Amino acid sequence: MAYDYDAFCKDILLLTKIDLVNYKQVQMKRRIDALITKERYPGYKEFVDSLRNDRKRLAEFVEYMTINVSEFYRNPEQWEILTNRVFPDLIERFGDRLNIWSAACSTGDEPYSLVMALSEHLPLDKIKITATDISDEVVAKAKLGLYSDKTILNVPDKFKQKYFTRNGEFYQISDEIKRRVTFKHHNLLKDDFLKDQHLIVCRNVLIYFTDEAKDTIFRKYYDSLAEGGVLFIGSTEQILKYREMGYSRLDSFFYRK
Repeated sequence: MAYDYDAFCKDILLLTKIDLVNYKQVQMKRRIDALITKERYPGYKEFVDSLRNDRKRLAEFVEYMTINVSEFYRNPEQWEILTNRVFPDLIERFGDRLNIWSAACSTGDEPYSLVMALSEHLPLDKIKITATDISDEVVAKAKLGLYSDKTILNVPDKFKQKYFTRNGEFYQISDEIKRRVTFKHHNLLKDDFLKDQHLIVCRNVLIYFTDEAKDTIFRKYYDSLAEGGVLFIGSTEQILKYREMGYSRLDSFFYRK
C-alpha cells in the first residue's frame, strides 16, 4: 500500500501529538507539500523518517506547521475595547486578581501586550498571565523577548519608551513585563483546559482548524471561563453558534459566558 497523506498524518500524530485531521486539509496539505518540495524529499515517507531521526528538525517542523504569525497590539481598535471597556468590567466583577489565559500565544507578543494593556488599570505586581503554545520553539522565543521594529509597531509610544530597549537590530522587552507571564506547553486539541478564567484570549488561530474542531474548542473555552468571564477572538474569526453554546456577544470579537 502506498504511503499517502493519511499515513503521514497518523505518523505525525504519534510523533507530535498533533492531529492534522483537525486542520483544514487543503491548506495544511499544501503547506506540507511545499515544505517537502523545498527540502527535496521524494515523498511523505522519506520526510517523516527524517523527522524521526532529528529532534531539532522535528521541533522546527512543529513550529512551521502551527503557523506562528503574531505582533503586539494586533488590530489596535480591538485592544482599545479591551483596555477601555472589558478590563474595567472584569475588574469590577472579579477584583484585581484576574485569571487571564493567552492561548496559542506564539512568540509572546499577545501576553506581553495583555500585561501592558492591563497595567493601565492595575499595578504590575497584581498582573499574572498564563500563556500557552504547542510549539516549544516559539515559547523559547517568547521567553527571550526580542522583537523587530515591525512587530512592536502598534505598541503605544509610552510603553515602547518604558518597556523596550534597543538590542542590535531588535528590541528587548523588559524583565518587569516578562515576570508577569508564565509560559507553558499546551495542545488545544489534546490537553486539559485551564479553569475559572476571567479572560481567555485566542486570536487568529482557529481559522486553520476544521469547523468541528473549532466548535469543540469554543465549547471548551466556555467551560474554562468563570461565569461572566470573556473570550476574546481574532478579527478573522467568528463563533457561529455562540448563543447555543451559552455565550452572549459583548462586542465584536468579545463573547461573555
